[in-house]
Amino acid sequence: MLIGLGLGPGNPELLTLRAVRLLKEADTVFVPGRIAYDLVAPYREAVVLDFPMTDDEARIRECLVANADAIAPVAKDGLAVFGILGDPNFFSTFSRLVGILAERHPGIECRTEPGISAITAFAAAAGLSLSGGFTVSDGAEPDAKILLKVRKPKAKSVELRNAGYREFVLVERMFFPDMKIYHGEDLPEKSDYLSVMYARR
Repeated sequence: MLIGLGLGPGNPELLTLRAVRLLKEADTVFVPGRIAYDLVAPYREAVVLDFPMTDDEARIRECLVANADAIAPVAKDGLAVFGILGDPNFFSTFSRLVGILAERHPGIECRTEPGISAITAFAAAAGLSLSGGFTVSDGAEPDAKILLKVRKPKAKSVELRNAGYREFVLVERMFFPDMKIYHGEDLPEKSDYLSVMYARR
């Protein structure tokens, strides 16, 4: 198995307890650079992989292939952890790495564990209360929404579908023992206050 592990915004005290446990349990820990290496170092050694900061797509793919091939032998029979600054589901290269791994080494299970993202870290550092809704983008036009506290997800999906959204995911009481995840049309009429909906055009 390969786990994409969020290491937080860069301060070693902002690693989660789960992150520390997984770092210790992993057969091998991989990281994309020196900052991540230093965050991991108090808990164990890590293998630094090459992820160049470049717009050369051929070079990027070449490195992704090499990195996938380095991770695969560990992930195939044991636990490989790839530690990433921030959160592995927010604008990270982890999803691309997983795609290459699936092409070249099908059958390896991959999942992510959240870390403190740059978005929440920014709000804390700046002393901002982010309420009332906001847009997050890497410069591209956003094609998705994340909605909090969705109490009537079925009705909300109909409303969003009329606005051009086609893909829906609802997570209810995430990371609680009774967490539920719904996809596509399989949305309940009502959901818990602790619910988050994702909608994509």
